[in-house]
Amino acid sequence: MRPFRLFLAEKPSLARAIAEALPGPRARRDGYIECGADDVVAWCTGHILELASPDAYDPRFKEWRAEDLPIVPDRWALVPTAPDLLKTIKALLPRAARVIHAGDPDREGQLLVDEVLEYLGYRGPVDRVLISDLSPPAVRSALAALQSNAKFRGLYEAALARQRADWLFGINLTRLYTALGRAGGYDGVLSVGRVQTPLLGLVVRRDAEIETFQPTTYFVVTAVVGCDGATFGATWQPPRNAAAPLVDGDRRLVSREHALGLKVKIGRQRGSVVRCTREKKIEAPPLPYSLPDLQMDAAKRLGLTARQTLDACQALYETHRLLTYPRSDCSYLPEGHLDHATAVLAAVATNLSELAPVVSTADRSRRSRAWNDKKVTAHHAIIPTIIGAPDAPLSAAERKVYDLVARRYVAQFLPSLEFNETRIELDIDGERFRVLGRQTLAEGWRRLLSVTPPVEQVKDDDQPDAAAGDQSLPFLRDGEPIVCQEASVAEGKTKPPKRFTDATLLEAMTGISRFVDDPKIKQRLRETDGIGTPATQADIIEMLFERRFIERRGRQIVSTPLGSALIAMLPEIATRPDMTALWEAAMRRIAESQLSLSAFLETVTRQVRGLIEGGRASGALKVPGARACAAPGCTGFLRRRHGLRGAFWSCTRYPDCRQAAGDEIREPKHGGRRGRRRRETSRRGKSESMR
Repeated sequence: MRPFRLFLAEKPSLARAIAEALPGPRARRDGYIECGADDVVAWCTGHILELASPDAYDPRFKEWRAEDLPIVPDRWALVPTAPDLLKTIKALLPRAARVIHAGDPDREGQLLVDEVLEYLGYRGPVDRVLISDLSPPAVRSALAALQSNAKFRGLYEAALARQRADWLFGINLTRLYTALGRAGGYDGVLSVGRVQTPLLGLVVRRDAEIETFQPTTYFVVTAVVGCDGATFGATWQPPRNAAAPLVDGDRRLVSREHALGLKVKIGRQRGSVVRCTREKKIEAPPLPYSLPDLQMDAAKRLGLTARQTLDACQALYETHRLLTYPRSDCSYLPEGHLDHATAVLAAVATNLSELAPVVSTADRSRRSRAWNDKKVTAHHAIIPTIIGAPDAPLSAAERKVYDLVARRYVAQFLPSLEFNETRIELDIDGERFRVLGRQTLAEGWRRLLSVTPPVEQVKDDDQPDAAAGDQSLPFLRDGEPIVCQEASVAEGKTKPPKRFTDATLLEAMTGISRFVDDPKIKQRLRETDGIGTPATQADIIEMLFERRFIERRGRQIVSTPLGSALIAMLPEIATRPDMTALWEAAMRRIAESQLSLSAFLETVTRQVRGLIEGGRASGALKVPGARACAAPGCTGFLRRRHGLRGAFWSCTRYPDCRQAAGDEIREPKHGGRRGRRRRETSRRGKSESMR
């Protein structure tokens, strides 16, 4: 074969799309596709290299010892995770006239291909193609707009910064606190990471807030009003200058005396309409799903965990080919996809016969706000494909998830929801009352999306909102007289915040800025879409369960004594999302060539050294589940070990103390899985070292 252009795609689906857009004929080989006489398309499967573990730098690091920390590589090493693919790419590179980098058009996609070329020592010319839409016209357009890969060097270094900083922070602090835990008699792994630990901190702090919550009493004064034959209820509104002890910080009425006085004051009194407005509102359908949105909705409506939803999506994408790429953080679609709408709708009607009548009424000429090239990121929203497979052997979860995605897509072609919103403000003997009413005029898309009622209600609202509701109100003239037919006082108690569920924990990860006070940090976290990525969030939540830092109580997710103890042991900065915001700001500067990779890593290394010194100074940790040594006068703990005759327990002060016991003690109740020092890797393959 003569020299060719070698396209190196991030994943097989992207490689197939590129191959289909190149001139033929096409020939499938082992690990690559030949296209005509001049092009070859090879692929990765996400990251096919990962950062080496500490013992790759020094064999003594196989043992986890606090005195060896921090571990800071002088030269970073990578190890293959897909050696066969790497071997194929290595064999193709010497024959390539040039390489076309076809990683996803984001920071991680830039790293994913660049690190392979760096690892294999390729020094030839490299172009960059940016593809976010896999339709043939869009791919051909992208192939006609190649750029020099050198323009994206800053993006690559920013991704390296994230990868190496996560390693430095996670590996070192996990080893430190695991070693300190073992010194205190705990035999599990106490993992620490930039994402997992602030997430655990959210759960721990929420649980503590609930446990220390002190309810207060408040009052809602309602006037039942009559006007021109119509009757409706309105709630009292405190004056703008109202303050304690009349109202609390949320402007709830907390004075019983005042509430009862209002009831007497307005009863049977005449009043007037201060203001009445009616506005016709049109509500567009919700956007198609991103993965976080789908996971949250599946948790609320179907009771599925984030992992179950992701697994269902992966099967629908990889095995059944009924959904597009699922690990997307985007809710928009390329405008060119409108050309496929008829085929997609036909597939939905075939696969879900119960939706066929609705699909038949879909207006294919309707263009919702979902189609917007400017808002499509590395991946577009999750939608059904054009494949009709009504007999596909889907699991119950897969069928339900497909149904959710299909309904969101079909809704884009249905009429808008239309309703009248009426607001009435009243004056009764100098007191203000207000009511909000809503009257549906046309169900539109809502008739399709309201079929599956949520199994989980996530609204968190203390105050009974008698002033709001799906009620039809009369349209009144300003100044029109009214009569208070009846007045009542309802007593309520403030409620603590609700415990996290799968849905609300995912919502917290994507909206983490709500839990931050610093305005600059809050803004930065808004810009970064929270902590974790769609490709990793489910894995991170599952890891907290595996480490036994959190557990389920029905649909609620709560921290365990071990998880609470870990957060209490750690320095504040490790348990808050602020560090993610600061790192993201630095990585943006690296991408824009305003900060060097080495300067950033030096800063992270200094921070890690300081955290390690502080942790060492705290000494052995007191961890729930640790078992004290029973030997008289011994201050050590029992630790599970393995010998020639199997597992046994011995004192941490061995050889000074030779107390031992058989394995019938078993592991402590909240113990982690013994020796589980693993590198967390997402299904996409991207290294998640101790995130």
